[in-house]
Amino acid sequence: MNSLQKNNPPKTESELLNYCQAIEGLSFAQLGMSLGLSIPSNPDHRKGWVGQAIELSLGADGSNKAQPDFSDLSIELKTLPLAASGKPTESTFITTIPLLTIHQQTWLTSQCFAKLRRILWIPVEGDTSIPYHHRRIGRGFIWSPDSNQETILAADWNYLTTQISIGHLEQLNATAGDFLQVRPKAANGKSLCYAFDIDGNKIQTLPRGFYLRSKFTEQILRSAAEDPRNPGDH
Repeated sequence: MNSLQKNNPPKTESELLNYCQAIEGLSFAQLGMSLGLSIPSNPDHRKGWVGQAIELSLGADGSNKAQPDFSDLSIELKTLPLAASGKPTESTFITTIPLLTIHQQTWLTSQCFAKLRRILWIPVEGDTSIPYHHRRIGRGFIWSPDSNQETILAADWNYLTTQISIGHLEQLNATAGDFLQVRPKAANGKSLCYAFDIDGNKIQTLPRGFYLRSKFTEQILRSAAEDPRNPGDH
């Protein structure tokens, strides 16, 4: 197999999609070998591996997590693990939430909006019956929320951030929000940060992140499959 180049950051969306075509159909093992990366033998250490490998192969340069992965193009990269049914297997992490300062942001100035405004989705096989090394990479596509989707995302963000700002963080759970949800984002229960309670006092709590619901990413995937500009299966 030809070795993949560890690409420079793409200068255009067309160049980025060309990079995607070079890895489409590869197994995780093939991608790793082409980049000189080994897949961790311990399944617990594999979380995020394929995303990092894809970032490397596509020339992602957004090392500052507050900005999109392809900084010059303002495009975020998200892998989308799919079950055998073709549906997403999990919600998609978007960004961590600055719990103490989220009230200083608006939807349009937020890290969340910056990450969601333009995304390169890379579907990957996530069916657990397929050995990890044999899972394959699908066809990447670039997406932006349409006006209706953005209206719902903005409403979700405004509601969720208001609840956090007025001290209701501990009452928030993953059922709140139509497309966007708040979930704990921590390696373990010992990774704590600060937030405000209802009386304005600082409390220690688990870090939180914004996630897209799988029902929404399924909708995105279905729309992409029906788009004549994206021929073939995803």
